[in-house]
Amino acid sequence: MFIGRITGSIVSSQKVETMVGQSLFIVEPLRVNEKDQSDLTPTGRSFVVVDTVGAGQGEVVLCVQGSSARFTPETKTLPIDAAIVGIVDQVHIGSNEIFNSQEK
Repeated sequence: MFIGRITGSIVSSQKVETMVGQSLFIVEPLRVNEKDQSDLTPTGRSFVVVDTVGAGQGEVVLCVQGSSARFTPETKTLPIDAAIVGIVDQVHIGSNEIFNSQEK
């Protein structure tokens, strides 16, 4: 699993039938700041993911990859490698809160 920020969306007019109606997003993984663990920083990578929870642009989300992406009822028949399975509200390192979705 990894957390990331939705940075964009993908529109595909031609796709396999099982993918019709699926929302596709571009997600940039985030990591804990290595210097002082004070916040989340982008990794510079991007993944195409299927949204299963109704997430939106700019939100920080919880993602799964590989066969785990097909373990939900919504994704078990989809030809995918990555899926959004949650929207992140807060991230804590020890007693420090380093992310809060209410404090954008």
